[in-house]
Amino acid sequence: MQSEKHKSVLKVLCSRRMLVALVMGFSSGLPLLLTMGVLQAWMKEKDIDLTWIGMIALVQIPYTWKFVWAPIVDRFTPPFLGRRRGWLLIAQLLLILSIVTLGYADPVKQTVLMVAAAVLVAFFSATQDIVVDAYRREDLPDEELGIGSSMYIYGYRVGMLIAGGGGLILADHMPFSRVYLILAACMLPGLVTTLLTPEPAANAGTPQTMKEAVVRPLADYFSRPNALWILAFILFYKIGDTMASAITMPFYLDIGFSKTEIGAVVKIFGTGATLAGALAGGIVLLQLGITRSLWIFGILQAASTACFAGLARIGYNLPALSGVIAFENLSSGMGTAAFVAFMASITNKKFTATQYALLTSLIGIPRAVASSVTGFMVKHIGWENFFIACALAAIPGMLLLFKFAPWNSSSGTEFVH
Repeated sequence: MQSEKHKSVLKVLCSRRMLVALVMGFSSGLPLLLTMGVLQAWMKEKDIDLTWIGMIALVQIPYTWKFVWAPIVDRFTPPFLGRRRGWLLIAQLLLILSIVTLGYADPVKQTVLMVAAAVLVAFFSATQDIVVDAYRREDLPDEELGIGSSMYIYGYRVGMLIAGGGGLILADHMPFSRVYLILAACMLPGLVTTLLTPEPAANAGTPQTMKEAVVRPLADYFSRPNALWILAFILFYKIGDTMASAITMPFYLDIGFSKTEIGAVVKIFGTGATLAGALAGGIVLLQLGITRSLWIFGILQAASTACFAGLARIGYNLPALSGVIAFENLSSGMGTAAFVAFMASITNKKFTATQYALLTSLIGIPRAVASSVTGFMVKHIGWENFFIACALAAIPGMLLLFKFAPWNSSSGTEFVH
């Protein structure tokens, strides 16, 4: 029996659906840092004022407003490849063109073009995210949403690593314009996947008017039992983890770690732990379902955050840092996999793009609001008490699970229908 279960897991992991989720995750993660870290490094190389370098972060706004044009993706079907693949092809082609244009825009001599190209990269990247999320929800059966979400996260992290780490390494050996051309070429596997993968069946139908595409997703969601409780859960489930991670860099420096140590342990080693966590989380999700995984991973997230309080008390200790980073990134990867699968499971397949875009935009609220007070908290209560407070901040989200997802639920999706 155990052997058959292992074979079943392996069969799912090696399926066409998982490969598509992985590649699409890579295509979604790669463009993100092209308008952030890589572009900021290019501007710094050109001796542009730090004020302007900081303000370039404003080009990321399309990621937080993608729900505004998501109904268009749900309502209209391009005349080729189908509703999901057609929009995906359009977004990817325009994204590649925008990345190439950004590479040719000199930050000093063509500042306006650079800003315009960066905004377009963010816009078409956000549009690609809308369609990828909708495609994954419609392509995967409910029982595979967990492992599929973990494969997406795995690909996403690799894409970010290639763009952020690989892009900066390449920039030490060639002009940034050529780096952007190479990274634009890295989008081609996603384009090929879009052309080869099948269009998911629209069994739930499609919106017939723009009014239906805009109004019905909201009406459909709020007509469900526990709708408000679930929104509160989305806001609170990862709030402690988010607050803690928002200010860890000053924490590492404050207790004596060098930039090299932080880069080696936190960035490289930590990324590996996150990838392992996402994969392990997906396998657990496949075995236990979304409901129980949310409980287990939520507790692990809170415990890993509390470990930072222990590190604050220990002080400079490289093995302790490695252990805390491994545990925190592993549990965070697991928690993110369950969280993403949960949000996918509560969308109506008729309005997948719009509802998922709304939910993912909602995640940005605690990231922006709660994280903004972290420096104030540390200044007044110290690092150790701050991380204890972040661990305790997980309690409201966990308590909300009692309302709509008790431990003994028979599956991970029945609590939204």
